[in-house]
Amino acid sequence: MYRFDWLEKKKLEPAVIPADDSGKVRPVVWRLGFTSLLTDISAEIVNSTLPAFVVLYLHAGPLVFGAIDGIYHGMAVALLGLAGGILADRRRQYKQIAAAGYGLSAVCKLGLLAVGSSTGWLGVLVALDRAGKGVRTAPRDALLSLGSKGASLTNAFAVHRAMDAGGTMIGPLIAFFLLSRYPNAYNALWLTSFVFALLGLAVIALFVDNPREEAHHASSESLAEGLRNIASGVTVRKILVAGTLLAAVTLSDGFVYLLLQSRSGVAAHYFPLYYMVTAGSYMLLSIPAGRLANRVGRTTVFLGAHALLLLMYASISTGFLAGGALPLFPLLLFGLFYAGSEGILMAMASEAIEARRRTTGLALLNTGIGLARMSGSLAFGWMWHSRGIQPSVLLFGSLLAAAILAAGILLRRADRERTVET
Repeated sequence: MYRFDWLEKKKLEPAVIPADDSGKVRPVVWRLGFTSLLTDISAEIVNSTLPAFVVLYLHAGPLVFGAIDGIYHGMAVALLGLAGGILADRRRQYKQIAAAGYGLSAVCKLGLLAVGSSTGWLGVLVALDRAGKGVRTAPRDALLSLGSKGASLTNAFAVHRAMDAGGTMIGPLIAFFLLSRYPNAYNALWLTSFVFALLGLAVIALFVDNPREEAHHASSESLAEGLRNIASGVTVRKILVAGTLLAAVTLSDGFVYLLLQSRSGVAAHYFPLYYMVTAGSYMLLSIPAGRLANRVGRTTVFLGAHALLLLMYASISTGFLAGGALPLFPLLLFGLFYAGSEGILMAMASEAIEARRRTTGLALLNTGIGLARMSGSLAFGWMWHSRGIQPSVLLFGSLLAAAILAAGILLRRADRERTVET
């Protein structure tokens, strides 16, 4: 990276951030957005080809992929995500801890070149890569949320998730181009992924500073005390339970795309296009979803997004517009689901958790969601392996409908309690 005088001066300025409810998005949101955009290009080059690599290239079954997918979405986040959040709240070194997570994931991209066709070592490397994600997610979300509230908070997460989704769209496009030109050239994918991971790490290292908020001091409470104080908030508990319930019955990207591919039988190099269409929908609709949440309420949009996910399950189960090489209807629904759920849930939780414990609280939420997704991936992989596609999708659809009702009750009550408190 080149060094500029204005950059050196900027790094010397104090990073004091006033709380703002004007709806304006702070500069740090855009900087973290570019970090996530580049990192997600890197991650999705791998993620968009991993199901095809494991199932179609290595010829492993859905149960094996379910185990790897569970590690990818849950286990590593649970192992290190909470530790990263606690450390960030105690030391107030949000940037440094987030950067460490980005760095670990970057190194793992090089490791993919060495694992070859060993699914065991692939699982280990995926766990380390996702451990990096677990470490960085809560400190990064804390950097996004500190100094914002109300409309500014929702917009901050919406803008960040839109840029994040931009990377999620570009990564699969790069993977599709490389696999189209060089079939089965997975080592070229892993090396390209590493380059983008380094660029993302450079952005957060050079352009992002820790916030300096004089009113907040490092916490001296023990781990048990911190978690107990966070969980003592009734609103936080309801958000945690609702988010975990829904995550347990949300199929991962990989399984959704494998289900769609099984209906069409398209070649493996088309697989990344599924990710690209979903990410494009997510990117375009994330900011409008955030604005809609500011108007009609976050809970309404969040639950509506999961209702769209249920509609997508029905589309896959019945085959309605879910066949063909590029099934646009379910893929667009999937992107709209992400636009109305991920950032909005984090905004809801951020507002409910006090600033000095926010990173730990967000990490606790991510841990619950990660464990739920891991359990869901393992369960769905076993169901598909033993019972077949149709019964598996029908069961998860039924459980999702029940989870939406339960989450709706919890979140509506949380909204009423928050209204009374304010």
